[in-house]
Amino acid sequence: MLKDIRQNLPESVFQKERFEIPKVMGHLQGNRTVASNFLQIASHLGREPDHMLKFVLRELATPGEIKKSGSVIMGAKVPASRINEKIRQYANQFVFCPECGKPDTKLEKEKELTFIKCMACGSRRNVKGKIS
Repeated sequence: MLKDIRQNLPESVFQKERFEIPKVMGHLQGNRTVASNFLQIASHLGREPDHMLKFVLRELATPGEIKKSGSVIMGAKVPASRINEKIRQYANQFVFCPECGKPDTKLEKEKELTFIKCMACGSRRNVKGKIS
């Protein structure tokens, strides 16, 4: 009986991953890259856009800024796949809990150190890498 019930449940019930990072949408404008949904991605991850942008720009070794329209302009031609890779790297370092892997975390700053605190399992760890 239990086997029959399990077969009738949708596949999404059995997937452990409930959190998906949105893909960056943008276009090239001359020799610059415009990411139009960067603020929405930062909001989805629950992090400050400035913090995430600083990490991504440092990793891509390119200048950039957030415009009033909400889009991010990078000073070089950067493929969306590389931006997505750096956002995923940011999420692994600053969003996902190192203990349980859930995205339900907060960044807490104490003096010079930044800690990632998980609201799901209660874990608290020092974040490797410094982004002020």
